[in-house]
Amino acid sequence: MAVVAVVGGPGAPGATTTALALLLSWPLRPGRRVLLAECDPDGGAVLAGALEGRIEAVYGLRNLAVADRRGLLAQSVWEQLIDLSPDGAGDRLLLPGLTDPAQASGLAYTWEPLAETFRGLDPQGYDVILDLGRSGASGPGAVLARRADVVVAAVRTTLRGLSAARPRLAALRDDLEAAGSGSDAVGLLPVAEGPYPLAEAARELGLPAFGLLPYAPRTARVLSDGGDTADRRFVRSELMRTVRTAADVIQQAAAGRRARLAPEPPPEQAQPRPEALPQQPYRPTPRTPGGPVLGPVHAQQPWAPAAEQPPAYPQHIAPPVAPQQPAPAPFPPQAPASWPPANGQPYPSAHAQPQPYPAAYAQPQPQPYAQPLPGAGEVLRAR
Repeated sequence: MAVVAVVGGPGAPGATTTALALLLSWPLRPGRRVLLAECDPDGGAVLAGALEGRIEAVYGLRNLAVADRRGLLAQSVWEQLIDLSPDGAGDRLLLPGLTDPAQASGLAYTWEPLAETFRGLDPQGYDVILDLGRSGASGPGAVLARRADVVVAAVRTTLRGLSAARPRLAALRDDLEAAGSGSDAVGLLPVAEGPYPLAEAARELGLPAFGLLPYAPRTARVLSDGGDTADRRFVRSELMRTVRTAADVIQQAAAGRRARLAPEPPPEQAQPRPEALPQQPYRPTPRTPGGPVLGPVHAQQPWAPAAEQPPAYPQHIAPPVAPQQPAPAPFPPQAPASWPPANGQPYPSAHAQPQPYPAAYAQPQPQPYAQPLPGAGEVLRAR
């Protein structure tokens, strides 16, 4: 249903903490799951922070660069996930980030297919949260923010936080307007640390807000440095309750943008029904000798006598077929004749009279010879 990118800026505004809080509080319908992918080029922080190094860093984003070169990116994503759901249900998953910023250069050609892979998880029942950190929304990884449904900007309501976020968010909006889905995808999720209220911060940055997170260092430290995320005090804390409310707003915004930006299906071309065809004048079908009478049909051409124009028939009616005349019999076999007759004898009886030709063949006319036949003078002198 949604691909949400979380971006930060200088001064540690809390992008990773916000993304992890969204993962643990994301509203899930039956059969849905949510995946958090650490795509910060500066490296991931969840393995060494919230998980306190309890899981060895053998899984993660760096392995997908090798899988992409082998054409196995979509299959390898599932092998790099870690289950962070409190009850082990497998519905809140983590894709750990890089362990060394130097590994980011190997992903230069992997960000594009990785963005397409994340978009393709929606039909399989997955929502995706992308932690882009400070610099993930620019450079080669900017395609992740461009393909996201919603971009959440984590800022602090202090003068230093707002001043550092303003040029970065302005550049992000210009990039999304030129190469993404539009600058209206960006929204604020600030932390109420400074003296500036939410309305003033949103007005200064020119962006709408999805909510306002309370400044709760003790609760946020569980997400950044480790702790028991299944503890009831943590689950019912003001920070997590506020994040759950913000997650509902973000999810609705993502669904609304997808519905608005979805390509419209091509209009169906209505096929004319038989009764809706233009009525043509009727004309009787002339009887074909020996053939059936089909009755009146639609005339395809203007009226003309049958002798001048043959009747036309619609495609769903076959024209009458005239009965086939029997083929004429071949010539009767004849004995070969010799020329001239031997010893002055008359022609054999088989050649005494010429055989009549069948009616289907025209009787040939005798043609005079251009010159006497050889041997004709000798026969006449002999007689």
